[in-house]
Amino acid sequence: QVQLVESGGGLVQAGGSLRLSCAASINTFSINYMGWYRRAPGKQRELVAASTIRTSTNYADSVKGRFTISRNYAENTMYLQMNSLKPEDTAVYYCNARINNFDYWGQGTQVTVSS
Repeated sequence: QVQLVESGGGLVQAGGSLRLSCAASINTFSINYMGWYRRAPGKQRELVAASTIRTSTNYADSVKGRFTISRNYAENTMYLQMNSLKPEDTAVYYCNARINNFDYWGQGTQVTVSS
């Protein structure tokens, strides 16, 4: 059983920054695909950023140039650095790991951006 634990969410003013962390219970070097998703109130869950070992990273158009995904294999942790935050970034952010075509999810961390 893979466990993912997110942290780092909170309340921030527009233009501010936050860094989310996702700690995995297994060696993340064995996980080809990991990503960050979010669900805003009244909306469907959407991909924010993803990281694969072979093909590097990709981002939603709405966060390109502001968010950066990274992985620390020694610490089995994935990060999402979020800069220049906007009120529309307000959502619950979820960590995802895809292993053998099965998706594992963290419990989510709330990010609230005030205007």
